[in-house]
Amino acid sequence: MKRFSILFALLFIALLPLSAQDKAPLISFNATSHDFGSIHEEDGPVTTSFSFVNNGDAPLVIISATAQCGCTRPSFPQKPINPGKSGEIKVTFNPQGRPGEFVKEVKVKTNDKKHRTTKLKISGVVLPYRP
Repeated sequence: MKRFSILFALLFIALLPLSAQDKAPLISFNATSHDFGSIHEEDGPVTTSFSFVNNGDAPLVIISATAQCGCTRPSFPQKPINPGKSGEIKVTFNPQGRPGEFVKEVKVKTNDKKHRTTKLKISGVVLPYRP
């Protein structure tokens, strides 16, 4: 009987990590696109925020947020977002020297296995500078 108890305890300890692996983060954005409408080139950079929530049961890590070009700059939380907590990714667009329509994407990489990469989109029209 003692051997059975020891065997059962060892089996339980061996299987314990498997149940911990079921926990995972889950990122949910309120919106994944933003239209700035018409903006004036001379007014300078414009910024929007994309809010998200970690609806999973493990900490969410934003690994990176990268833009297509230097005119668009994302910033993101550097610390893990705990389950049930929220965060935001700020995206700034500099319209100087870019008159006309624009559509830019920011790729967000996370440790969420279902949504490893999410694309955020900003758009609008830059009205040229008129002296």
